[in-house]
Amino acid sequence: MIPIGAAARLALFALLAFSCTGAVPAEERQPPRELVVLVHGLAQSDLAMWPLAKRLERAGFAVHAVRYESTEKEPDALVADFGAELARCCAAAPRLHFVTHSLGSILLRAQLAKQAPPQLGRVVMLAPPNHGSELADWLRQSELLRGVMGPTALELGTGADSLPNRLPPASFEVGVIAGTDSLNPIGSRLIPGEDDGTVSVASARLAGMRDFLRLPVSHSMILLSGEAADQTLAFLRTGRFAGEDPKEK
Repeated sequence: MIPIGAAARLALFALLAFSCTGAVPAEERQPPRELVVLVHGLAQSDLAMWPLAKRLERAGFAVHAVRYESTEKEPDALVADFGAELARCCAAAPRLHFVTHSLGSILLRAQLAKQAPPQLGRVVMLAPPNHGSELADWLRQSELLRGVMGPTALELGTGADSLPNRLPPASFEVGVIAGTDSLNPIGSRLIPGEDDGTVSVASARLAGMRDFLRLPVSHSMILLSGEAADQTLAFLRTGRFAGEDPKEK
């Protein structure tokens, strides 16, 4: 027979274990959060998306930031790695959104053309070279820069056979934000029309997009822009950017 003191301690232990591991009452259960996958650009890492990740988390989204070897691998290998990571990280998400920057937008387009997740939600592209960049055309002329920026950068030109221009138009719900301020005078000399120092406003546009917005930010600083973050949230929630673009869309 178990002594009374020992029996009491055993009962107390069982009660505590049940309270820690038992079922959560239905009224206290939280539904799975919608997941936003962040995809950085060329020669960056997932750390570049950290300010935006914090903003999205505060707004109630779950966030997963992808990290990929943007200057090391060919486009097909990057897309394959991206697809494998999505399968690992995100298959259980009830709804899957994407926010992409620069090259990350092109990788996402390539992946969605190959296989779109069944729970695909909305996409926001920040400064995407959807029709390529004149800087990539110029890059081909420098052996040093070709070695530094890697093989995928060479595929981001404006020619009809470039990676962005081989991809189909959007068949998903996407909003595009383009920058109009440049911190790169050399890039702006090479790029016709409005640009962010790396990508022209015209190139950022994508056939089939749901909404389009210009903001006075440069190619990299768009990731630190509070307005860009606010507009990203607006599109993820409603499928439209907040307010009206002062220029014709």
